[in-house]
Amino acid sequence: MAGRLDGKVAIITGASSGLGPVLGAQFVREGARVLLAARREELVRAAAQAAGPGALAMRADVTDEDDVAAMVARAVDEFGHVDILCNNAAAPGQDRWIWEQTLDNWNATIAIDVTAAMLCTREVLNRSMLERRSGVILNFSSTAGYNALARKTHYVTAKASLRAFTKAVALEVGPYGIRCNCIVPGAIDTELFRNWVQRTAAEQGVDTATVRENSVKGVALRDISLPEDVANLALFLAGDESRTITGQSIPVDAGGYMQG
Repeated sequence: MAGRLDGKVAIITGASSGLGPVLGAQFVREGARVLLAARREELVRAAAQAAGPGALAMRADVTDEDDVAAMVARAVDEFGHVDILCNNAAAPGQDRWIWEQTLDNWNATIAIDVTAAMLCTREVLNRSMLERRSGVILNFSSTAGYNALARKTHYVTAKASLRAFTKAVALEVGPYGIRCNCIVPGAIDTELFRNWVQRTAAEQGVDTATVRENSVKGVALRDISLPEDVANLALFLAGDESRTITGQSIPVDAGGYMQG
């Protein structure tokens, strides 16, 4: 039985933990060859091994132009071209009230969450997608960029920016047959979320179950997405089934934020 991504080549950044390894495994199962990239080399190598044949691992800092160029060159050298780019690398930064915000915290978050997406997008377009007049670029935002979160001005600004970036890129690359969309998760049940729950529980003097329960009170399904839920949307947007969907930001958050 043919996979939904048979013959496709994907680059997935931020692939050492959380959503990245799940994306890699899902894409490989559907027939794609995948380059997984992240700064933590041991973890990204483990993710590639878990994803199975067809997955390669590479250490790359996607805020560094030379690393990004080397990453895309590796994918082209190994697989011949790039069909799909998942700009999944992200960092939450340090929680700070705006009056405590530091330039280092602000700039580091913007660099990883926004500038890296620009660098990776520019490189895959120039190295493969524009010439082939084909490709899919997926950016990964957060519903925090819609609703905002206290002590996260750096993070919500970065994640909101990705939605505008997505629209501008979609307009520019559309005439070349290339699509660009933005996936907007709410809370995802990963180590990052569980660490936030523990930190918040400690700050509020309550147990973690209370924090988790409170976090879904305004969510229609009273649930928290699994990485697989987000990966399923990415799989659809990466494949040909979504061939006329571009420039869109699509929440996957159990109904916490409803557009329209």
